[in-house]
Amino acid sequence: MNYPETMDCIEIKEFGDAEALSLTSRPVPKLKQGEVLIEVSASGINRPDIFQRKGNYPPPKGVTDIPGLEVAGRVFSTASDVSFPKPGDLVCALLAGGGYAEYAKVPAEHCLPLPSNLTMEEGAALPEAFFTVWNNIMDRGQLKSGESFLVHGGASGIGTTAIQIASSFGAKVLATASSSRKCKICIELGAKQAIDYSNEDFVEAAHEFSKGKGINLILDMVGGDYIPRNIKCLAHKGRLVSIAFLRGSKYEVNFMPIMLKQLTLTGSTLRPESSENKAKIAQALFKNVWPLIEKKEIAPVLFKTFPLAKASEAHRLMETNTHIGKIVLTTNKALL
Repeated sequence: MNYPETMDCIEIKEFGDAEALSLTSRPVPKLKQGEVLIEVSASGINRPDIFQRKGNYPPPKGVTDIPGLEVAGRVFSTASDVSFPKPGDLVCALLAGGGYAEYAKVPAEHCLPLPSNLTMEEGAALPEAFFTVWNNIMDRGQLKSGESFLVHGGASGIGTTAIQIASSFGAKVLATASSSRKCKICIELGAKQAIDYSNEDFVEAAHEFSKGKGINLILDMVGGDYIPRNIKCLAHKGRLVSIAFLRGSKYEVNFMPIMLKQLTLTGSTLRPESSENKAKIAQALFKNVWPLIEKKEIAPVLFKTFPLAKASEAHRLMETNTHIGKIVLTTNKALL
């Protein structure tokens, strides 16, 4: 097949609300050594896409300004030095940008085989959440079997993934969510307990959940006033991993409990991680999590799909915070 020249994609006309997203045509990206070109069937939507649209999360240097951090599709072409994946393979992949398009290029090492029991839409819901969760709770957070684990935003794409991975590896999971309906989903996914933070105090709930011992690991994407409250929840030598700050990245904190309880406060963001580290995460997921997906012990939670041209509608839905799990865009390249 001839290498395609142009593709439909979404661009950000100007920073602002969801109407800033516009369908346009651009040249198909050219491959460098170590890269593959994916004919995209589906692309996941993530909170950082909204931050980018508003001008608060620019792509790394040298990365396209087309939003989109994860895709699923068929490998169309590979650079000469790539042995896996091969043209025709069905994959999902983590991107630094460019997912809202009919074609996307990505380092070959950031691709994973599409699990045989998943659709393209489900596959597109995997990379960003699964890479993020594994990197932060298993690598950075060092979660162990038998430990207590608190995840905020339990019904989000990250939350639904964290609950499943943590519980599958033997942790006792407490989740917070914004409604009783979302809490019910968290329990169904493997949480031992889920609380509606709009009418329950998660600090008190964490104390009761841990029988007064405190929580071993917390995954937080809220920040702001949650930071000192998370510190109150933590056990001796507990760990707090921050991956976003929906309520702000600045808050006054008393460091005395951190010192006395020997706490670890850390965090990360996936997009600027080195290519080598992303490749290591991909290998760990393939070894430890992909078999659980194939056995249907873990699955992405797909909320709704939109055609690529309706990316604005998809962003507006995410901003309502009413969804459970992932929102995904589909292209005209979707496999029949």
